[in-house]
Amino acid sequence: MQASAVPTSDLTTIDLVLDRAAEVNGQVEAYVEPAVGTGPRRSITFGEWRHRADAAARWLSEAGVGRHHVVCLLLGPSIDFAVAFQGIVRLGAVTSGINPRMGRAERESILLRMAPTVTIAEDELVDELGSQAGRVFARSAIPTLVSASRPKAPACEPSDAVAVVWTSGTTGMPKGAIFDHRSLAAVAAGTDVLSQPGDRRLSPLPFSHVSYLTRAWDEIAHGVTTVISPTPWRASTALTSIVTERITVAQGVPTQWALILELDELRTADLSSLRVAGTGAARMAPSQVRQLREALGVPVVVRYTSTETSLGTGTRPGDDDDIVATTVGRPVAGVEISLVDVDGGEVEPGAIGRVRLRSGAVMRGYAASRAGGMPDTPIEIEASLTEGVLNDGWIITGDFGRLDEVGNLSLVGRDNELYQRGGYNVYPAEVEQALDACPEVASVAVVAGADPILGEVGIAFVVPRDPTAVPSLQDLREAISDRLADYKAPDALVVIDALPLTPMGKVDKRALAPAAETAATERSRSIEARRKATSHSSVGIGKDEAPHGDTKEDR
Repeated sequence: MQASAVPTSDLTTIDLVLDRAAEVNGQVEAYVEPAVGTGPRRSITFGEWRHRADAAARWLSEAGVGRHHVVCLLLGPSIDFAVAFQGIVRLGAVTSGINPRMGRAERESILLRMAPTVTIAEDELVDELGSQAGRVFARSAIPTLVSASRPKAPACEPSDAVAVVWTSGTTGMPKGAIFDHRSLAAVAAGTDVLSQPGDRRLSPLPFSHVSYLTRAWDEIAHGVTTVISPTPWRASTALTSIVTERITVAQGVPTQWALILELDELRTADLSSLRVAGTGAARMAPSQVRQLREALGVPVVVRYTSTETSLGTGTRPGDDDDIVATTVGRPVAGVEISLVDVDGGEVEPGAIGRVRLRSGAVMRGYAASRAGGMPDTPIEIEASLTEGVLNDGWIITGDFGRLDEVGNLSLVGRDNELYQRGGYNVYPAEVEQALDACPEVASVAVVAGADPILGEVGIAFVVPRDPTAVPSLQDLREAISDRLADYKAPDALVVIDALPLTPMGKVDKRALAPAAETAATERSRSIEARRKATSHSSVGIGKDEAPHGDTKEDR
């Protein structure tokens, strides 16, 4: 059955959107879990989703969940997650999704701060949870009934919190961004090319992620069928899902697309259902964008956002491969952007500045701890965390970038990655982008390491395209010399088999930091040894060259 657009202009809360979708698209599949191995294909229609959500709401109500209470979902992406989420909404309660791949300390930190009334966890994780998790239920306990009536509960208000979405925690313990019904409605207004009525979308992301929890309104209103990538993610099963489930919108991070491109069966796969492919979270080289576009036969678009903003920028079908590879596009509908300096003033056109984004979709603030509080009171905003990040509706991101003449945003690095080499600012993303263009480089990450003379130096972690033809540091420096200032070129090279990734598929630079410090130390020792060996010559590092010197020995 072909889905129709669901009229929602008169609706103010996400539970009402599902109720109407169940009337308009009741027989349309809302979610699909593809068959894998001996496991059967599972699906749920919008009509069944509404009824199962009612049953889940009644079950949770009997477990003590009420208005403003928090329920933590320690679940992987699944139909059960979607059912529980809508059941929680129906009670006016708040969903706090927790990625099961998070470390135990991160999970416990969230549970302690959220003080949930109930936590629903994957069956194998139940025994790991303590008293801070509230009443604990296994995923297998979620009702499968489709005929239970919705329990009586106060009607939801547009300003009610719907979800707390947690940051990745790459620079400390995760922070929880609060989103309400108005946020979700604003997201739906800005999703453009990635959502059309009747789409069948392949989702590779955890449902605890902002790309699921804040996009429910959009997906329900467009009658989108979400096909859930089996976990653990594998390229072969993703491709099979695209073919057998007649996917129209396929999304993945660059590492996932790279693995799909390596599949021999891609050459003969029936991809005629596809209309667009989306990517984000990391860069793709122009050659990779071209290869993906040609292999899939559809436009490739990139999206940029953050947990706190939910909506951001994106390229458009028809943009050339260089734009898709080197920028994250222009603001999507409803989003404003500006780049500012350290004092908060807007930078000159073409200059690097910190990225700010504003729209109705941004978070309401970071959640304050609820430990020791009353469960039936609304979640409060932690001012000390939120100040400096959210100001007059603007989210001040941790990213730096520049805008081109038509408004495309190029990211050059994050504030926690920016380093100073000899007094000069170096943005790792800018260096990585230049190195990506080298034909010998399959993937690369640049991480700073301490240096006694220059303060910090750049260490390039490179995965070679051909392990038998590894480029040298000098080769790479020369290859990018016409694109970057010499002080931006990497100072040391570490060749590795693969870059470590976070659960979200981003390069885990924190995991590379110890190796970067080791490489920087070895470089410094090597230079010092050469300096001593040539102490009576005119070649070397002189005191008058520090910290801005950039001699051959520095390289």
